[in-house]
Amino acid sequence: MCGLVGFVGPGTPETLARMRAVVAHRGPDDAAGWSGVVAGRRIEFGFQRLAIIDIMGGNQPMLSADERIVVMNNGEIYNFHELRRELEEAGHRFLTDHADTEVLVHGYLHWGEGMVSRLNGMFAFALLDRKEGRLLLGRDRFGKKPLYVASHAGGLVFASELRSLLCHPFVSREIDRDALARYFAYDYVPAPATLYKSIRKIEPATVLTYDLATLGTQRRSYWTYRSQPSERPPGTVKDWTAEVGRLLEKAVERRLVSDVPLGFFLSGGIDSSAVVTLAARHLGPAATSAFTIGFEESSYDETDAARRMAEQLGIRHHVEVLNFDKALLLVPDLLRRMDEPIADEAIVPNFLVARLARRHVTVALSGDGGDEMFAGYDTFAALDLARLYQNWVPAPLHRLLRRLVERVPPSPRRLALDYKLRRALRGLDLAPEFWHAAWIGPMALDEIGALLKTRMDPEMVYGPSARHWRDSASRDPVDRAIEFYVQFYLAGDILPKIDRSSMLTSLEVRSPFLDPDLAEYCARLPAAVKYRKGARKWILKEALASILPSEILDRPKQGFSVPLIDWLRAMPPPDLGFAEELGLDAGWLARAAADHAAGEADHRGLLWAWHSLEGSLKGNADAARSID
Repeated sequence: MCGLVGFVGPGTPETLARMRAVVAHRGPDDAAGWSGVVAGRRIEFGFQRLAIIDIMGGNQPMLSADERIVVMNNGEIYNFHELRRELEEAGHRFLTDHADTEVLVHGYLHWGEGMVSRLNGMFAFALLDRKEGRLLLGRDRFGKKPLYVASHAGGLVFASELRSLLCHPFVSREIDRDALARYFAYDYVPAPATLYKSIRKIEPATVLTYDLATLGTQRRSYWTYRSQPSERPPGTVKDWTAEVGRLLEKAVERRLVSDVPLGFFLSGGIDSSAVVTLAARHLGPAATSAFTIGFEESSYDETDAARRMAEQLGIRHHVEVLNFDKALLLVPDLLRRMDEPIADEAIVPNFLVARLARRHVTVALSGDGGDEMFAGYDTFAALDLARLYQNWVPAPLHRLLRRLVERVPPSPRRLALDYKLRRALRGLDLAPEFWHAAWIGPMALDEIGALLKTRMDPEMVYGPSARHWRDSASRDPVDRAIEFYVQFYLAGDILPKIDRSSMLTSLEVRSPFLDPDLAEYCARLPAAVKYRKGARKWILKEALASILPSEILDRPKQGFSVPLIDWLRAMPPPDLGFAEELGLDAGWLARAAADHAAGEADHRGLLWAWHSLEGSLKGNADAARSID
């Protein structure tokens, strides 16, 4: 894991130094840069390294022997050994002992831009071809590692974090109102947009090519996760189950390569338990360390299940309990350091488990991706009921039910019935392609409209998510929902949340469930073996039945949530002056906050989204002020 920054065109070494300082937490082991002139354009690269592979020889920016290629890479290439052997057989001579980034140098020289589709890993890279006069910016298939870009009349600015771009004087800080509306709808701003009009995310599985002579850009997508109902694998369900297990074990094994200490997140759920169990087979129990965050509030706590799993495996287990007072001290500073806001409250325990792990290791493996790939969310069970409801419940009755449920006093317990009903009824106002986005988002459309003082068009707000449902090659709603979660929710919420929370502690996190070989195989499996007669993650559970105890396999999904209702009642009220600066209805926001504090309404989604937004924008402003 590392942090990279750079620009083409106007800017000074001091500008680059400020940009690099913002991402220093991503790479505390080394800081370096490269500068030059290509096609008459000044180019500056800056890099912060977290040393994982080839500690002594893997420093970046990395150059080819003739200095034609200059490359920086944030991430890991898990199949670099195989690629290196293939390239060496083709005549390439490597300069490092075993640095994974060097395969980008020789891979590009050998395969050109086609190199990227051969990579199995998590990465965001910047590659300069001085001979051809072009800069390539690319991201991995799922978007595990971030990369932001801003173009202007004189050039291009790019970085691993958005606030680094705000340190460049040519990058505007104007807020995008449509992006703001989508933030309150999703908990995050969907790619390629950000909250700032001038800054864009490079999307997952995308390479942006920047021509240094013409300043023209071209984006190319090289992969997408799509259900393939017409390409079902050969064999029986038993064969498919065995192959899922084999591919998952291979994915875990690939991610155990490290020249620094390595450990595991363990929640007590199926996915993390599977990763730890498979890893312990290869490392041995004595060399396996797991890390768990618990809660004093019992309905949110999973430490007992995690502890029993660790004891059964005989591995080392580290636990930290998050309480109310600790949360209140932690949250304000954490939200100000979030770069781009993510209103997912799991950012707090994710940060804590990363901080706990970093005291002992530099790399951790997690179970992220299992719920998305194998239909693990509650919303999959809601699909059939939602269709029946929309067919049989008339609109007036639906509106009445929604008003009645809104009057039910909110429960502080995790996923209480009143909370589930409010979310479900909100989504049922909309067409099926909007259901999942509405169910998991923090606010309903009418609430967003009230806050932004304008009527919200469902297509404008939810259109970015609906295209995954609409474009699916499958007509099965489970397949279509999986594509939404993998392409949209995973890329926009889960992976950025993991990346930001872990990199604040300088910890690298790897996700075996997102191995391309496993993902592409799962995409070919029929939906009926993922969500089978009401059973979520059916084929995964079958594949793990021989290695996980039944108490883990049969546990209902809990998720990494926090007692947000109580936390919010103790947090400071929204900064209404700041809300007015953003053009929001400060009076409506104040009333919602007062109703929540009095226990008369459940506005946890709105208020946590607000605190996340306020903290992030103010933190970004602090970083940007360093150039004013």
